[in-house]
Amino acid sequence: MNSFLHVAPATPFFLKAELGERFCLYYAPPPGWECRGVLIYVHPFGDEMNKSRRMAAMQARAFAAAGFGVLQIDLFGCGDSSGEFGNASWNIWKRDLAAAWSWLEDRVAAPVSLWGLRLGALLALDFARSSENAIDRIILWQPVISGESFLTRFLRLRLANEILLGEAGTEKNTGTNAMRNALRTGNPLEVAGYELAPDMAAAIDILQAAELLVTRCPIHWFEIVAEPGRSMTAAGAKVVTAWKQNGVDLHLHLVPCLPFWATQEISECPELVLATADIFAEQAR
Repeated sequence: MNSFLHVAPATPFFLKAELGERFCLYYAPPPGWECRGVLIYVHPFGDEMNKSRRMAAMQARAFAAAGFGVLQIDLFGCGDSSGEFGNASWNIWKRDLAAAWSWLEDRVAAPVSLWGLRLGALLALDFARSSENAIDRIILWQPVISGESFLTRFLRLRLANEILLGEAGTEKNTGTNAMRNALRTGNPLEVAGYELAPDMAAAIDILQAAELLVTRCPIHWFEIVAEPGRSMTAAGAKVVTAWKQNGVDLHLHLVPCLPFWATQEISECPELVLATADIFAEQAR
């Protein structure tokens, strides 16, 4: 891990894109090194993005130390990019990834891969399905299995806040079903400080990892488990089985560590960083 500290700092810049600009960081391999490949990092949703920034930076430096460039892009309405979160849409985010890809192709003559975390993993898969670009590999960190379940947990944050403030009524009136109904009628909702647009909620609600089949490149799925020897969840195992039955070149890696995207304090998982970097280092030799 110490070798990662010698990688040059990331280069920040703003990328012109639809409806403004996107804040980006580019981690380059050390000067004089051949660039073996580049990756686009697809960040997670909402506050999971903020909780994961340290891990994303650690992994980007590890990739750079192994000779791979990494482009981190704040999607529309996220981080330091243009726009409001409540005006973002799933399709705008996919077009952001297309803009990031074009930027890399104009500057680096190397294979391009995707690396997505949580809901960003599903965005990476959905982008890969609709893109005609030649994708070298896809790295998935703890991909969301069901968009519906993910959205339910996100909406519960609003319910928990209402209970904390003593503002919650009956489950019938204020539960997640009522929130979904409000979204279906075109009303945005504020959840945990984020304005959730009806179109975004609808797009997330129908996402199913098992249906996001990508068969034209290898996929490395890194699943976090509580301790060594533990298996992945039954829901995740079903997706793995479905993908393999449909011809996905899937490689599953189980890594014991904390769920850093959801811990109260910012946490790290060096084991995940090393395991992910080793995959690329070994395949590039």
